[in-house]
Amino acid sequence: MKDREIEKLIKAEEKRQKRVINLIPSENYVSQDVLRALGSVLNNKYSEGYPGKRYYGGNVIIDKVENLCRKRALKLFKLKPEEWHVNVQPLSGSPANLAVYAALVPLGGKIMGLTLSSGGHLTHGQKGSVTGKIWTQVPYAVDPKTETLDYDALQKLAIQEKPNIVVAGYTAYPRFVDWKKFKEIANASGAILMVDMSHMAGLIAGGVYPSPFPYADVVTTTTHKTLRGPRAAIIFAKKDAREFDKKIDKAIIPGLQGGPHENQIAAVAVCLKEAMNPAFKKYVKQIIKNAKVLALSLSKCGWRVISGGTDSHLLLVDTWMDGKGISGKDAEAALEKADIIVNKNTIPGDQRSPLDPSGIRLGTPAVTTQGMKERDMKKIAERIHKILSR
Repeated sequence: MKDREIEKLIKAEEKRQKRVINLIPSENYVSQDVLRALGSVLNNKYSEGYPGKRYYGGNVIIDKVENLCRKRALKLFKLKPEEWHVNVQPLSGSPANLAVYAALVPLGGKIMGLTLSSGGHLTHGQKGSVTGKIWTQVPYAVDPKTETLDYDALQKLAIQEKPNIVVAGYTAYPRFVDWKKFKEIANASGAILMVDMSHMAGLIAGGVYPSPFPYADVVTTTTHKTLRGPRAAIIFAKKDAREFDKKIDKAIIPGLQGGPHENQIAAVAVCLKEAMNPAFKKYVKQIIKNAKVLALSLSKCGWRVISGGTDSHLLLVDTWMDGKGISGKDAEAALEKADIIVNKNTIPGDQRSPLDPSGIRLGTPAVTTQGMKERDMKKIAERIHKILSR
């Protein structure tokens, strides 16, 4: 690389990534093939529009790349092309969610989404996001005692508020989600059911987490977390008389985006193929095993694990402990000094600021990619305990 400054920084970041223990659940390490696709000449082509319907010439090969990615997305999640439409052009998860609302929810309409402190995402109608400025959030929270979803309470809220869309699937909820019950909630209130499976997409593809597709109307996902791909997103929409597929395509272009990043789409296609390999199923099974052991080990050390454990790749830990412990911000900083990377995170009922919350969020996708197993999780838990107890 001729730009020595950037080359030096890239090498420094590569060295950092190899040195640290990365426990951020939304990060992972991609394959060399994914990186090659991202850095390919596909970056040079402008392909505004969709395959066969572009606004520029010269897209014969690009169309094949995008169509292959769409085909693989349907195949990986065992979806029939006559029943499901897939759009692989969203640049990331937040724009994908925004596109769904722009397509399906009237301005000022209601988005029923989980609160941030309970594990929801900003783009599920939170006030800090544009989704909470254009639309109105109907917030719901986990049960304060169990720290899990109370589906009966959610159904009563939905019937009372009549949201246009109900959002399930979260950024910091460690337990299985009952998609069937969410479908019942959406049906009872006349709402669309949207599932944001960004965090658990790889787990669903590998068969270790329940699939939302038998119940959802629309499914969005990023591809860079448990799916172990590039930073990108996909939208799946059921094909029926409501024409969600056509509305969402129009929301992406011309609504929100211009030309898609076809190098990124090619990299998504690569990761989708990798996820079809039998080795990927072993990988996601190990992710779950590692997360469970990490949660149990931290609990044995005296830390309060939210909801008592995890069913997935992530866990939340109450580090504040009613003032007896350490804030999430300080915990994150102390661990990073020891090369353990986590992120500060709110916990259910948190009274502290999201910038200095009561807990931390831990995940095992990246360390599992590096080959770590249960015995490593026990050692990591002991090290975390030692650092945070100082």
